[in-house]
Amino acid sequence: MNPALPVLLTVADLESLPDDGNRYEIVDGDLFVSTSPSFVHQTVLARLLYAILDFLRGNPIGEIVPGVGVIFDDHNAVIPDLLYISRERLPETIVGGRLVRAPEIAIEILSPGPSNERRDRHVKLNLYSARGVPEYWIVNPESRSIEIYRSRSGKLELTGDLHPGDVLTSPELPGFSARVESFFPKL
Repeated sequence: MNPALPVLLTVADLESLPDDGNRYEIVDGDLFVSTSPSFVHQTVLARLLYAILDFLRGNPIGEIVPGVGVIFDDHNAVIPDLLYISRERLPETIVGGRLVRAPEIAIEILSPGPSNERRDRHVKLNLYSARGVPEYWIVNPESRSIEIYRSRSGKLELTGDLHPGDVLTSPELPGFSARVESFFPKL
């Protein structure tokens, strides 16, 4: 084996890692590890989840789920904080109980630290773009903002930078709207 060649990790490698409370993901065969999320992170996640679930109760067009892994291929497996899949795409997206295709919306809530921010803003943005995710939200609890990336000509591009006072909507969730400030706790 040539020591100069990088070792690409696989989904099988991920499955052999310890169940130690960390979140393990691989992108292009590189390992990314996240520790348990913070109180603020989980509060924002819960508020987003509740708002979208409440909308979907009256408009049963799909499913929103937290912390589910998406296996794009043997070298790309990630766990978005939240993801939305339409009812019509569910059968083709779930194979053997696992998600194997792009969700319509992937949502990542930034955790503190430059490596976490780099992963969500660059590594995952590029992966989601390459794999055909139509919409990607980066939620920033520190700045109380939500960046919306939408697919344009096959590439995710920033189309909105929402702050308190703005209203969040999505073409993937027709009829959904929520005030941005409603997702962030006042601590």
